[in-house]
Amino acid sequence: MASLSKHRNGLFLIQFTDRDGNRRTVRLPKMAKRMADAVKLKIENLVAASITGHSVDDETSRWVAGLDGPMLDKLAAVGLVPKSEATALGEFIDGYIAGRSDVKESTATVLGHTRRNLIDHFGADKPIRSITEADADAWRVFLKTCEKLGDNTIRRRSGIAKQYFRAAMRAGLIRSNPFDHLTSAVVSNKTRYHFVSTADAESVIEACPDAEWRLLFALARWGGLRTPSESLSLRWAHIDWERERITVPSPKTSNHVGGESRQIPMFPELRPLLEDVFELAEPGAEFVITRYRSKGVNLRTQLGKIIRRAGLTPWPKLWQNLRSSRETELVETYPIHVVCAWIGNTESVAAKHYLQLHDEHFDRATGALQNALRTVQESGRTDANVEDTECEKTPVNTGRNDDIRVGAKSVEKGSSGRYWTRTSDLLDVEERNGICVSR
Repeated sequence: MASLSKHRNGLFLIQFTDRDGNRRTVRLPKMAKRMADAVKLKIENLVAASITGHSVDDETSRWVAGLDGPMLDKLAAVGLVPKSEATALGEFIDGYIAGRSDVKESTATVLGHTRRNLIDHFGADKPIRSITEADADAWRVFLKTCEKLGDNTIRRRSGIAKQYFRAAMRAGLIRSNPFDHLTSAVVSNKTRYHFVSTADAESVIEACPDAEWRLLFALARWGGLRTPSESLSLRWAHIDWERERITVPSPKTSNHVGGESRQIPMFPELRPLLEDVFELAEPGAEFVITRYRSKGVNLRTQLGKIIRRAGLTPWPKLWQNLRSSRETELVETYPIHVVCAWIGNTESVAAKHYLQLHDEHFDRATGALQNALRTVQESGRTDANVEDTECEKTPVNTGRNDDIRVGAKSVEKGSSGRYWTRTSDLLDVEERNGICVSR
């Protein structure tokens, strides 16, 4: 049995004898006598479980799970709960990151962003056992309203929080993952797509301050390289001038079989810029890009300034949309599996996150339609006064409000059915022996 007494400073003390016969004392923070009595009962349950070797009852377990750091530390100090019960959030995450010697430096940086968000919201001393699903929901709201993060960033950081607490489960520190119900799958946000046209890309190239910056931009826009990881990893040994190929090291996918590098053509847009940098390179230089390798260099910020200098407005996801624009161009000329091999992603990823629908697609489509209509009109096949004895023609929707008359039949604008022609049919209509046929 435990005893409750009051110290002369007004704080309550709970004393008990542990299973080894030692007298132990737990000093309670300032609280009412009624609350101190309740704590005494819980401690008695913990003492009984410790002596008999049985598990504590569910009510006491929930009480321990909800305790703050200092109180858990006091119970752990007298052997009533394992030290793991009092593990603080900051302590655990720091140990987890330090133990991940298998991850790249950039990945460790990403892990650190989520650590900072968790500590900012919960505090470093928050016991990990005390974090509930409701706390996880509140943290997600914190990311949205206080940190002002985008939906996909929140999803990524929720996934990393899950990763932290899965590790805590494997270590036996918690029974369930309070972040497990949070959505972490990144979704495509087409509102952040931007197709960087050739004209805009050339304007940016002209605004770049030196040859290396021009090449950096070109490697992303016309080579489809990830920047900065792949561009800064590129060495002169990777440039095959004779075969006009470039071996692109890929730090992001190096952990996958065959993903350590890929080959791309030395596209015509790249060769002159590569030659410029090669001529300026120091003898024995190893890396293609040498001036912007410092960790203190923020290539995204600098690119935004260069784009403004070119008279353009910086687009979302500056570097990502350069890769996306290139892949969108290439799939119009080469098979998708070839393009994905060059860009370094899969067909599913390309379709979900890279391939864009842009204005030029519409311009080409409407231009083709106008040319087809003009050809048909010039050949006299849209003459509404054609005689009934002439071959029956399929009417063309010219956009006028008047009816298109064919013999005794009339088709309203926007109608459909037997006398309506698809746009594609206009491209291949000929007259053979006085009979109109469509190939």
